Amino acid sequence: MTEPISDFSAVDHGHMAEALRLAARGLWTTHPNPRVGCVIARGERIVGRGWHERAGEPHAEVHALRDAGADARGATAYITLEPCNHYGRTPPCSAALIEAGVGRVVAAIIDPHPEVSGRGLARLAEAGIDVAHGLMEPQARELNPGFLTRFETGRPYVRAKLAASLDGRTVGPDGRSKWITGEAARRDGHRWRARADALLTGIGTVVADDPRLDVRLDGIDLPPRPIIVVDPNDRMPARARLFDTGAPVLRAGSEPIRGLPAHCEMLVGLLDEAGRIELDALLLELGRRELNELHVEAGPTLTGALLAAGRIDELLLYQAPSLIGDGHPLVHLPGVEKLDQRLHMVPIETRRVGPDFRIRMRPARNR
Repeated sequence: MTEPISDFSAVDHGHMAEALRLAARGLWTTHPNPRVGCVIARGERIVGRGWHERAGEPHAEVHALRDAGADARGATAYITLEPCNHYGRTPPCSAALIEAGVGRVVAAIIDPHPEVSGRGLARLAEAGIDVAHGLMEPQARELNPGFLTRFETGRPYVRAKLAASLDGRTVGPDGRSKWITGEAARRDGHRWRARADALLTGIGTVVADDPRLDVRLDGIDLPPRPIIVVDPNDRMPARARLFDTGAPVLRAGSEPIRGLPAHCEMLVGLLDEAGRIELDALLLELGRRELNELHVEAGPTLTGALLAAGRIDELLLYQAPSLIGDGHPLVHLPGVEKLDQRLHMVPIETRRVGPDFRIRMRPARNR
């Protein structure tokens, strides 16, 4: 595949920005497929728009070509991800673009799917269509971190959500944790749950807090997200509230537990010799199940273990403007015993959410 080019015009940037805005409309609904937007334009004039809405339904290019009609011939298609070149649940979009007679295709990023990965653009070039890629690539990657991570590493993109006071406490001296942050922060947390393919928690959180771990947003009706529970000592209670949501539950444990609901599946073969869950094995199993983004809401032990293992790609820290004093710490970090062993994070966004603050961070991988 050719190298990405950088001499795109202001018009090119404007149309790709619109394609990215369209792609974001599928933020909560496309998994396991990527979020993709497409704009068909003739010069500065947009003649067609489309985005991928749900897996199994037409892709963004098909919607945009239908919207453009005959105006697609000779036009430029701006697509946030390389057009597919294989038959899945829908026909290849590269063939649809060729049939429509577009004159140029600009993709933000190359599709890492092994059945595409440059072949879509190559097929278009063989048909005489001018192709380019690399326009607004960082923004396009931000839309699909899970899809890209799954095909590049075999595991989901892992995003962990934490909530703490200014002094880094997640539980008060009296053992209570509801609520450290305000209602606006909790609603915001549900929006991040909504964009994830699945949620991960530990058995300590299930026993102590009995959470539902569902998405509760006014006017939003989404299928329940699978819930994965790390339960190496087989303590899963049969009456846990997370079973009431109807969500598929995957329990990573050592032995079957009688009396659990039928929609609770046990994940086997994930324990190491010490009886702990092998986190890499768990994440690879979730990748095989086509889970793109994994949202972690767990206690300090599981979250800390994932951080120490380098398996958290992004942190969402909600910080309340309060001081708790004696209480539970944010995370337990195995192996961090000295100051120079501390884990460095890179803030990528800070935003006020109601009276609280939300800080998005990523690990400083190469520090």
